Amino acid sequence: MADHTPLELRVSANRRILHVVWDAMSAELSATLLRVESPSAEVKGHFGRGGVKPTGKDDVLMTTVEPVGSYAVKIVFSDGHATGIYTWDYLYELATREARA
Repeated sequence: MADHTPLELRVSANRRILHVVWDAMSAELSATLLRVESPSAEVKGHFGRGGVKPTGKDDVLMTTVEPVGSYAVKIVFSDGHATGIYTWDYLYELATREARA
């Protein structure tokens, strides 16, 4: 399995973009994307079933980005959402998905 540990994570001054740098690529992930694609049970559901995709999150900001061990970050959003652990693999997946879009 590839190591997707980022070399750098930085939140933009306006709190709307998470800049992520890996060895072979970099990405700018919007707060809106991260909120709508939250890996939380609220959004993804339990065991992949029953989640609710949030809408109306165009103005959401990242208020806090906290490390979780050496494998992930927890993001707290301005709408109060604070669950879901964004692993390095999940951030990389979102970045590659966005690059293809």
